[in-house]
Amino acid sequence: MQRACISGIGVEVPEHVITNDELVASFNAWVAKENVKREADGLEPLPGSSAEFIEYASGVKTRHVLVPDGILDPDRMTPRIAERPDDQISIMAEFGVAAARKALKHAGVEASEVDMVICSASHQQRPYPAIAIEIQKELGTSGSAFDMSLGCSSAAAGLHMAFNLVRTGAQKRVLVVTPEIITGHLNFRDRQTHFIFGDASSALLVEALEGEEERAGRFEIVDTRTWTQFSNNIRTNFGFLNRAAQEDTSSVPMAGNMIKQVGNRVFKEVTVAGHKFIVDFLDEHGHKPQDIRRFWLHQANARMNAMILKLSFGHEVGQDRAPTVLEELGNTAAAGAIVAMERTHADMKPGEHGLLCAFGAGYSIGGALLRMM
Repeated sequence: MQRACISGIGVEVPEHVITNDELVASFNAWVAKENVKREADGLEPLPGSSAEFIEYASGVKTRHVLVPDGILDPDRMTPRIAERPDDQISIMAEFGVAAARKALKHAGVEASEVDMVICSASHQQRPYPAIAIEIQKELGTSGSAFDMSLGCSSAAAGLHMAFNLVRTGAQKRVLVVTPEIITGHLNFRDRQTHFIFGDASSALLVEALEGEEERAGRFEIVDTRTWTQFSNNIRTNFGFLNRAAQEDTSSVPMAGNMIKQVGNRVFKEVTVAGHKFIVDFLDEHGHKPQDIRRFWLHQANARMNAMILKLSFGHEVGQDRAPTVLEELGNTAAAGAIVAMERTHADMKPGEHGLLCAFGAGYSIGGALLRMM
C-alpha cells in the first residue's frame, strides 16, 4: 500500500459574527409575539431563552455566519441568500473554493496536479450537477469529482475515502472540500437548536508519499476509520419528495423538515459511542489515549467532548490536549474538527500523533490517526 499524507489544510471562516445576546434578543422577540397568538388559541406559552442557558448547554458564545442579513429579524429568522443564475458559481461552491485555494497554497500544489475533488459536507445545496464538479471547474483540477455526505462526520468520511483511494494507487492527489452553510438549513425558531450552528469551510489535500519520503510539518495518515448506526435523534427531512407529500404543492412547510435533535439522548449515546470508537481505534494501532499529543474532536458540544475524553483518559483533559473552537465559532458541522486542527497543529513535534474524530447524525463517527512528520 502507498503511504499518504495531508499535504495541505485550508480554512475559510466568514467575518460576520452573531453573539448569544443578539440571538437571544431576536428569539425572545419572536416568542413574545408568538405567545400572544398561543394565548388566544388556549395553548401553552413557549419558553424564552438566555445567553447563560446557551453557554451552559453548548459552550457556544458567538458564531460566524456567511450571510447575517435576515437571521436576527424576528419576522424572518433565516439568512437572506439570493438565488444566483445558473451561469454564476453557486454560493456553496464559492465558499468551498475559498478554503480549497488555501489548502493548495499550503501544500504548494497547483490545482492542475489534483486528480479528484470530493465535496463532503453535511448539507449539499443541490443534488446535481455535483457541487464538487463545480469546484473542480472553478479551480481547474483534472480527473473527476463527486459529492458525499455523512452528517457532521462528512469531512472525516471524505478523508477516509481519499486516503484509501490514494494508498491503493487509484488517485495521486485528492482534495476533500467541506463548505458548511448550515445556517441556511437551521430553524432559528427552535429553542433546542437555534443557537448551536455557525458557518465555515475547510479543505484537506491528501497526497501520495514516495517510498520513505518525509515532509516536515505535514501529517502522515496512519489509518482512518468510519462507524455508523441508525438513529433518528438527529434528523432533517428536507428533500425533493417533500413537495410530493403535499396536497397543495405550491407551498411546502419548512419548520418540521429542518434540523431537529433530541439533545439529551444524543449527548448520552454519542458520548458512549465516541469513547468506545476512540479507545478501540487507538488500541488497534497499539496506542492508548495518553500516547496521543492532540485530539481534534467534532466541535458540537464542549461538555460532550470533555466527557468523552474523561472516559478515555480516566481524568479531565485540558485545551492543550484537546483544543476547541466551539466558543467562538459554534458548531460548524463537518468543518469544525478540521478548523480546530488547522489552528492548533503547528507546535507539534515530528513523531507525535494526533487524532481527528468527528461524530454526526446517523449516528456516524469518522476518525483519522495522524503522525507529524
